[in-house]
This record gives sequence, structure tokens and C-alpha cells, in this order.
Amino acid sequence: MEFNVKKLASDAGVFFSRAMQFTEEKLGQAEKTELDAHFENLLARADCTKNWTEKILRQTEVLLQPNPSARVEEFLYEKLDRKVPSRVTNGELLAQYMTEAANDFGPGTPYGKTLIKVGETQRRLGAAEREFIRSASINFLTPLRNFLEGDWRTISKERRILQNRRLDLDACKARVKKAKAAEAKAAAEHELRLTQTEFDRQAEVTRLLLEGISSTHVNHLRCLHEFVESQTNYYAQCYQFMLDLQKQLGSSKGEIFSGTFVGNAESTSPAAAPSPPAAAAAATLPAVPTIPVVPTVVGVPNTVAEGVLNPSEVKPPTSGTRRARVLYDYEAADSTELALLADEMITVYSLPGMDPDWLIGERGNQKGKVPVTYLELLS
Repeated sequence: MEFNVKKLASDAGVFFSRAMQFTEEKLGQAEKTELDAHFENLLARADCTKNWTEKILRQTEVLLQPNPSARVEEFLYEKLDRKVPSRVTNGELLAQYMTEAANDFGPGTPYGKTLIKVGETQRRLGAAEREFIRSASINFLTPLRNFLEGDWRTISKERRILQNRRLDLDACKARVKKAKAAEAKAAAEHELRLTQTEFDRQAEVTRLLLEGISSTHVNHLRCLHEFVESQTNYYAQCYQFMLDLQKQLGSSKGEIFSGTFVGNAESTSPAAAPSPPAAAAAATLPAVPTIPVVPTVVGVPNTVAEGVLNPSEVKPPTSGTRRARVLYDYEAADSTELALLADEMITVYSLPGMDPDWLIGERGNQKGKVPVTYLELLS
């Protein structure tokens, strides 16, 4: 490459003259061409748009990928123009571990079955998270990056050119004032007219670009709506997945715990002679954390044993009631059930012949069947 000394010297001269001109303007010793108020407002609006777009972009990247090392890796792949490798989400990794653990513990055991159910839900959550990240990246992050790396770079370039044109114009104005001879003054005025024309042309180009910020806001507004829609769908999917899992675990919780405790009691206790049903029930009762069954309840029809309950006909027993805290909201399926709200306190008790997964719950004058798995029984 040929080293051009003259060009280097010329550029250095321009740099020092501009630096001196800036210093004189700051000290009030040199004239400065001011832009109109509307143009200044456009400049301020553009700078504000650029600064907030950068902050929103960076924080959205943190939201989608909290791991800083992973963000740096993705940034390097992007700068190298290479495809970012597929990364397993935390939910999918947890699902893999749970499935492998279930296979080791035995997929037919209560713990193994539950691990498989929870692992499948975690896998679905991880897949939903992956889709949300992909959608947010395409519909929201990419337009913001395109503005910063495209439109804003063009605006910045034209603003620098306009700044140089203004400095040239002010320098020409200063030369016209300093010119004494008629010939020198005429040459300076001619140069001033040419410089003024170039400045006006560049100001108009920059103004048009700055006015385009309004359309940028409209585009970003549309992208923001799409981002919110993607996030709404993602959280709705997560809620539905967890609701389904909660129902699956709730329906099998009584069976699993009963099978576990009774099975352990049978395997550890020595063989004994057959005993009457009442004695066998009394022997196994302490091993299962259930509410004692009241032998007789006055006023309860025989239909209770068949699973049909009329709350208005049920009278609470004189003993065997307990207080319970509701763990989750529960919507009653029919008039025989009692709707529940999380964290409220109710009174519960059991009736002869009832399904062990259900209890009678009372709240004031309201009563009905409630699922055991939605309650925390208090002493």
C-alpha cells in the first residue's frame, strides 16, 4: 500500500483546524450556525429512540437467555455469521434426568410413575420455552437490531457529514469577514455560497432520515404487540401444562400413598392369624394419614354409601372434625361439591362409605364434597 504523505498532512491539518474551531465555539470566540428548533427536536427524538431501543434490546436478551456465557457465545456466532448451535432448555434437561431416574428406580413404582409424569410435563414446558424464544427473537429482537445496525447507522453517518458541512460553512463565513481586498472577498463569498448550498442539501437529507423515526416507532409498536402475544401464549401453555399435571398427581396421590404405606406395613409386619375386619382396620389405621371414620351419623341417608351426597341432609359428627387449609383453587363440578379458594380455612370430616380421596367440607353455611389432595390437614 502506497503511503501518501500529502494526504496524511492534509487530513492532519483538517483535524487540527476543526479542533481549534470547536474550541473557539465553546469559548464563544467563533460563530456557529444554529439549526432550527424543529430540526433540533428531531435530533433529540432520534437519540432518545436509539438509547431506549438499545436498553430494551439488551434486557429482552437477558430475559430470553439469563445465562451471560450463553449470550456471549450467541453474540460471537452472530458476528462470525455462523449458525448458533441448538441448545437444550433447562426444562428439557430436567425432563431427561427425571426420565433416567424413573428407569433406574423402576417405572412401575409409585415414585417412578410420578417422575415420568413430571418429566413429561417439564419436557413440554421446555419445548414451549424454546418456541417462545424463537418467536420473540424473530418478531421482536430482529427488528430492533435491524434498526440499530441499519437505519441508525445511516442516520449517524449523515449527521457526521452535516456536522462537517456546518463547520465548513462557519469557516467560510469567518474568511469572508477577514477578507480585506475586494478580489479576496469576492472569492470568499463565492466559496461561501457553494458551501451554503452543500450544507442546505445535507440538512434536507438528514431531516428526511430523522422524520423517518416516526415510521420506526410504528414498526416497533407492531413488533411489541407480537412479542406480548407470544409471551401470552407461552404462559398460557405453561399454566395448562401444570394444571394437567396437578390433576394427574391429584387423582393418583391417594392411591400412591395408600399403596406405599400399606405395602410397607405388610412387608415389615410378621405373619399373624386372621382377625375380624374391624380389628384389621384398627391395626392399619395409624399407618394411613386419614381422618377417622365416624361409625354412625344421625340424619345421613343410605345413599351416602353409594357416593351420592345431598349437602343439606348431612349433619357434622360430634367428633372427628378437623381444620384444613386449602392449597389450590378448586371449582366445584356440581352442587354436591364445595368450591375452594387457595389459603382459606375450612372444617372437614369423613362419612361412612365415602371415597377416601374425598371429605365433607364446611365453610359457614356452605358444605359439600372436597378433594383431599387440595387440602393441608391441620392438627
